[in-house]
Amino acid sequence: MFYKKNKQDYHSRIPGISQKTLVHGEKTLLAEFFLQKDAEVPLHSHPYEQTGYLISGHMVFTIEGEQFDALPGDSWCIASDVEHKVDVLEDTLVVEVFSPVRKDYLPGRK
Repeated sequence: MFYKKNKQDYHSRIPGISQKTLVHGEKTLLAEFFLQKDAEVPLHSHPYEQTGYLISGHMVFTIEGEQFDALPGDSWCIASDVEHKVDVLEDTLVVEVFSPVRKDYLPGRK
């Protein structure tokens, strides 16, 4: 699978956060997220390992009660079933890999 950059196919499940699946295989899925200043990803957990890289912006993660200040160039890996949340301090661009593949993020699903 090959992805060519375009401005289509973004979805918003949480106010202020747009997500787009870039590519996926049998075991991993790569997604891009635009997070608007003051948006919040509420406390949650899921059965997917989540590895990410902050391209631009500023966020604060809370992972199992511990806070992490994330700036451009920072990265993370959140194990499956671990509670986490995010507070967005400025407009932010992130790419993340999920494993196994998140079926709810597959193209054609909203």
